[in-house]
Amino acid sequence: MTRLSDVATHVRSKNAGPFWLTIDVFLPDRPSFDRAVASALTDAAELGKIYDVDPAGVLVFPIPDLNVVKVSFPRPTTQGSPEDRDMHGGQQFVPLLDLPV
Repeated sequence: MTRLSDVATHVRSKNAGPFWLTIDVFLPDRPSFDRAVASALTDAAELGKIYDVDPAGVLVFPIPDLNVVKVSFPRPTTQGSPEDRDMHGGQQFVPLLDLPV
């Protein structure tokens, strides 16, 4: 089984404001990009399950000219709140690394 971490050149997550997270998946070429786009990486329902968020709030932006897929969704808690375990959102990409592509 090929995982996202096997084909992506870089995967990162970060804040998209205090209420949203965004994940960027950089792929080396168009075939890898097409493979990633055909996977659960662009399926809002699957991403909703992975991140325990409402799939209706999951936004997916495939950017073929750059071989990048951007995923954004509401943060489970507001940035900086006492419940926030990742203030900068920098570790939120990890659950996607084992995603089959």
